Amino acid sequence: MLALQQDAPHQPAVARDLATPQPAAGEVLIKLRAAALNHRDVWIQKGQYAGIKLPCTLGADGAGELAALGAGVAGWEVGAPVILYPGVEWGDKPAAQGRNFRVLGMPDPGTFAEYTTAAARYVRPRPAHLSWEQAAALPLAGLTAYRAAFVRAQVQPGERVLVTGVGGGVAQVAAQFCAAAGAEVWVTSGEEEKVTRALALPLGLRGGISYKQANWGRTLLQNTGGFDVIIDSAAGEAFGTLLDVAAPGGRIVFYGATLGNIPQLPAAKVFWKQLSILGSSMGSEQDFDNMLAFVNKHQLVPVVDKTFPLAEGEAALRYLEAGQQLGKVVLTC
Repeated sequence: MLALQQDAPHQPAVARDLATPQPAAGEVLIKLRAAALNHRDVWIQKGQYAGIKLPCTLGADGAGELAALGAGVAGWEVGAPVILYPGVEWGDKPAAQGRNFRVLGMPDPGTFAEYTTAAARYVRPRPAHLSWEQAAALPLAGLTAYRAAFVRAQVQPGERVLVTGVGGGVAQVAAQFCAAAGAEVWVTSGEEEKVTRALALPLGLRGGISYKQANWGRTLLQNTGGFDVIIDSAAGEAFGTLLDVAAPGGRIVFYGATLGNIPQLPAAKVFWKQLSILGSSMGSEQDFDNMLAFVNKHQLVPVVDKTFPLAEGEAALRYLEAGQQLGKVVLTC
């Protein structure tokens, strides 16, 4: 089978032929039809991810058909269309992942391949209204967005929500989910053109602004009066502006820190405005099931920006790194 592997940091990913894996007891073999990229894959390439163990087949997101069932697997048939939970061993505490939790695609073999095996407990039916590419775009972004919005921040209908960095896959799905739940959703991006493109998509957004615009926080406050919930992936120096645009009693949840650590946190703004600051990362298998039920209920469709064949996976990674996408970048297997 063909697989896209990372041999060492600071090197291009290589498409090569590997032996097709066989399912052990309790596992299934999946013929992958599509696999989506995440910035995590780029960070692993660049040596900027914790606990790197290479070589490894990259990729956390995948959708395909069951090709074989290992001993003891019941309730599935060969040929069934499925998607994968993008993690392994969350643990038995819903509040947070356990010490053994890890994301597919390093150190465990990932989804940038024609075939992969997985424990049957991590396989779910593909939402019937989604194509292979759309289904592959959903797992990691959808899981992270769902937990941040509904488990951690507890977004409610009628609340005003700000989602930062809408060019990112998780941010885009978070905005789409919150709008589907009945919230009034605003977005930011570093590029005005991306804000315009996002508002033109059928995501249900109310408005947006470039965070490179002068006094963007003040403008948002004038237009909205403040946000009940803010969903962020950047942290860094911009976090102070998020405190400013949060409404009294607001909740700020962040699932990443692409701009680095928060250099200074003015305590008075937090306690005087009665703010809650929440961390979130990935999600449990129950979160995944709840996310899929939400997607099926609202017939939500992830946005796919561009597809590449698996053999051109390195070009897809460079396209993602360039940051011009609006939606997910997907490999067809």
